[in-house]
Amino acid sequence: MSVPNFLTLLRLLFIPIFVLGFYIPWRYAHVLASSIFVLGALTDALDGYLARNLNQVTKFGAFLDPVVDKLIVVIALLLIVGEMGTMYVTIPALVIVGREIIVSALREWMAEIGKRTSVAVSFVGKIKTALQMCAVIVLLLYSPEYNVSLKITGIILLYISSLLTLWSMVMYIKVAWPDLTFGKD
Repeated sequence: MSVPNFLTLLRLLFIPIFVLGFYIPWRYAHVLASSIFVLGALTDALDGYLARNLNQVTKFGAFLDPVVDKLIVVIALLLIVGEMGTMYVTIPALVIVGREIIVSALREWMAEIGKRTSVAVSFVGKIKTALQMCAVIVLLLYSPEYNVSLKITGIILLYISSLLTLWSMVMYIKVAWPDLTFGKD
């Protein structure tokens, strides 16, 4: 097993630990959960870097890495929405989750017709992901005992990342549109 694939599997194992850390009845549970999420984000960056630079890109890694990435982000957003329970956090979270489902389906369909590279990850997608990770980290850190500015900062980052999420989705759909509307049945 390659090191990048090992790191991806390790990140998958972080998910139940992350959830348990979030719910543990301890004053610093939010710090623990946020730290585990950060560790997961760092291993994601590292496994991608190693896979490309050590020429260890595999079909297994290409499949599992984005699945694990989306899974941990969706679970983190569910935890945050459950904790805060407000419309102004739920709406951008729904936008992010909905976009991930749509773009994943679009990529799968484009791969099926031999055009996967036309919907490859864009620069806007990378910025969106970075802002999304920052928003999730800050919102995971927030606890009612902490400074309210942490919550406000996290929500602002969440809204910016959700707007970039919509923008990148529109860009992907625009590229795929000719094949979606004029492709052969």
